[in-house]
Amino acid sequence: MTQACHRRIIIGDVHGHYRGLITLLEAIAPDTLDEVYFLGDLIDRGPDSADVVSLVRQHRYTCLLGNHEQLMIDAYPNGHPFTPALQAWLYSGGRATIASYGDTGKLFQDHLAWFKTLPSHLDLGDIWLVHAGVHPLLPIESQSLQEFCWIRDEFHSSSKPYFADKLIIAGHTITFTLPKVEPGELAQGYGWLDIDTGAYHPKSGWLTGLDITNREVYQVNVFSGAKRKLPLDEVITRIEPTQVLAHRQALLNRS
Repeated sequence: MTQACHRRIIIGDVHGHYRGLITLLEAIAPDTLDEVYFLGDLIDRGPDSADVVSLVRQHRYTCLLGNHEQLMIDAYPNGHPFTPALQAWLYSGGRATIASYGDTGKLFQDHLAWFKTLPSHLDLGDIWLVHAGVHPLLPIESQSLQEFCWIRDEFHSSSKPYFADKLIIAGHTITFTLPKVEPGELAQGYGWLDIDTGAYHPKSGWLTGLDITNREVYQVNVFSGAKRKLPLDEVITRIEPTQVLAHRQALLNRS
């Protein structure tokens, strides 16, 4: 395949895995003509959230707001902790993030302020980027951060594309939690593609970068250090909407 000179590269949920991200970026090797987009959830659960955020800011990569950034914002609404929201964030992986800063001083506050500026979605013409997805029954102007940052089953179980002329690319839901998807695989439904392959999760460890221009997938396993580059079509599992809710309920019953 002859690579296009200008690439659009989308990176899934990093969750504090700085070393894995460095390895992934080295493999992708973006240059000044390439556009790099992060789908949010730079932070929490992994060991090096502060370094991940600093890297993304240093390179001026575009980043969307994820639900974990929103949890941190809610925990420090005026730069000071709000106990109920703080407890929810700490429970969801925030302890590792605070540890990565060493304290909640200037760098923490700088990153917190930056999170508040992040867009909830981006329209790139033929592709539409968002952290979690959209509600299939609501117009865009009626949707909120609750949909853009948190939605799961309603989005994945939609039986028709939300946009007639755009592919929605999202993260948030680890792909192997969807029916018949193996760890490391991407999941595709009607009008959407999910690239969160669960970098932090011990069942997976795969961090994914998608070169949508050339339809190539770059992956690094943050636990084993394994690397791979695959054609997009070889790493996609198609999701049938009717299976999503039943599969989710089966997972809950086993937990």
